Amino acid sequence: MIIIMRPGATKDQIKQVEEKIISLGFKAHPIFGEIKTVIGAIGEKRLLDTPAITNMPGVEDIVPIMKPYKLACRELQQTKTIIQIDDITIGGPEIVIIAGPCAVESEQVFYATAHKVKKAGAKILRGGAFKPRTSPYSFQGLEEEGLKMLAIARQETGLKIVTEVIDTRDVELVAKYADILQIGARNMQNFRLLREAGASGKPVLLKRGLAATIEEWLMAAEYIISTGNSKIILCERGIRTFETATRNTIDISAIPVVKELSHLPIIVDPSHATGTWKYVDALSKAAVAAGADGLIIEVHNDPSHALCDGPQSLRPEKFTQLVEELKAVASAIHRKI
Repeated sequence: MIIIMRPGATKDQIKQVEEKIISLGFKAHPIFGEIKTVIGAIGEKRLLDTPAITNMPGVEDIVPIMKPYKLACRELQQTKTIIQIDDITIGGPEIVIIAGPCAVESEQVFYATAHKVKKAGAKILRGGAFKPRTSPYSFQGLEEEGLKMLAIARQETGLKIVTEVIDTRDVELVAKYADILQIGARNMQNFRLLREAGASGKPVLLKRGLAATIEEWLMAAEYIISTGNSKIILCERGIRTFETATRNTIDISAIPVVKELSHLPIIVDPSHATGTWKYVDALSKAAVAAGADGLIIEVHNDPSHALCDGPQSLRPEKFTQLVEELKAVASAIHRKI
């Protein structure tokens, strides 16, 4: 339910409504607007004493939230969620580029790539220290050694870092090093991990599951927001369909749909969506044109020798060219890179 406060409702009146909601066993989520304040009451609907709240001073109306993802929906919050990480804004006018290799492999390769993506215009560096792989015999990541290399790259380049966490036992460790925690597609419905990542207080990049509907994806985000952390970046990375020409099928339509249903920012991963570097260019432009708030692109100095996802990684010179071309697309929709 949403409790809409009257224009001019006092802080004491808002506090009294929050306390009443909490006393009934609900979680209270106030959102302070320029004209009105609304308070989300999240819990079992039948327990809400509607008449008692309606008659409280300062209350204008009570409106049900129809969507199952109560905190992630636009019914509760009309304004866009803007995520600020120092001087980087995600969800605002600027389209943020995240780039780097799929996995942190070695100091020489990783640091060289980090400097090149920074020079090309990336604001955030990606790189997996923990890698969930389909085969148990594939490269699984350097773990804490990889996290340390990410931290050194951040110090050298000034780029913020995002890296995946795959186990609840590692959340504290990864949060110690990373600026953004990534939840991968295979863990989108690992609900304990979602809660632990949310409780870290760090921004969370939540990838869409391999065959997840948009509603399931937003429900996963709801688990994170329910911890009190609304710093969530949704990431469309392609879904599994009958088509085999690409690794996955990128759902460009998810961008405007999510923006209509939710206040959370959404970015696109064209690298994992296609599995082939030669399609990354076109799909990056399509994502920007459709309204994506950012892109996460795999870049590697020597893709043919990459330990993970080499075929979908751009070489630095190709990435540099792509960023320049994306600026024109962004400008056409009154945004910038």
